Amino acid sequence: MLLNNVLCRTAATAAACTTTLRFCVNGNQSLLCPRAIPFSLPIQRQNNLQYLAKAFSSLNGKMVKQGPRPLVICGPSGSGKSTLLKKLFKEFPDTFGFSVSHTTRKPRPGEENGVHYHFVSVEEMQGAIEKGEFIETAVFSGNMYGTSKKAVENVQHQGKVCVLDIEIEGVKQIRNSDRLNPLLVFVNPPSIEELERRLRGRQTETEESLQKRLNTARKEIEYGTEAGNFDVVVQNNNLKQAYDDLRNFIVRELETQQGEGINVSLNRVFDE
Repeated sequence: MLLNNVLCRTAATAAACTTTLRFCVNGNQSLLCPRAIPFSLPIQRQNNLQYLAKAFSSLNGKMVKQGPRPLVICGPSGSGKSTLLKKLFKEFPDTFGFSVSHTTRKPRPGEENGVHYHFVSVEEMQGAIEKGEFIETAVFSGNMYGTSKKAVENVQHQGKVCVLDIEIEGVKQIRNSDRLNPLLVFVNPPSIEELERRLRGRQTETEESLQKRLNTARKEIEYGTEAGNFDVVVQNNNLKQAYDDLRNFIVRELETQQGEGINVSLNRVFDE
């Protein structure tokens, strides 16, 4: 079947010919299929298989990352990102996979290594950055954060939408990435005053660290609400409304991707 799609069967025995191959992407594999992307390739009679191998290699390198677009969610600490994501994962348990970031900060009570974050030393983080293991990195409140290539790939290998909860500096690094082409969501708190109330209620911050977070939050809100920096801004004044806005945006986007032939599950779990 492969040769039937590739070989130009003509009466001329020495002339070169051109055929049209059609490729589709299924997860991380490029396959021949009848409905896909037309790709014209000149095939020399004596080098059919060599050209075919090069075609597969070229397309694989360019298209291997295609699939459900990653979801990047960003917002100040205390904006409600974690609560919104928990609701999203609960309603669509088969759709999303969380990308576990690396950080040099210490774990908070109840946080588990490898679940909430990969908690590493500054030396380990710097070494991994130098090796090119990260898609994006940032320094926030004196601590280093980053999303590793492996963390994203682990989710992609499961056939799920990879969710990245990252800081503004990380968003700036990947927002125009051809490799990721992410959906960008900014979660905006009601006000700085409400944000401060929520952070104080955690009782996990010193006064100094709290003020650093609030100063950073002001800059994040300024960037996050500027037109064109994010695909959607979710205003979290009311949790139910904020979740409805987030959910509707994501479902609409994923349904569009399904219409483009991208395989992504939208099976829901309804609350009783």
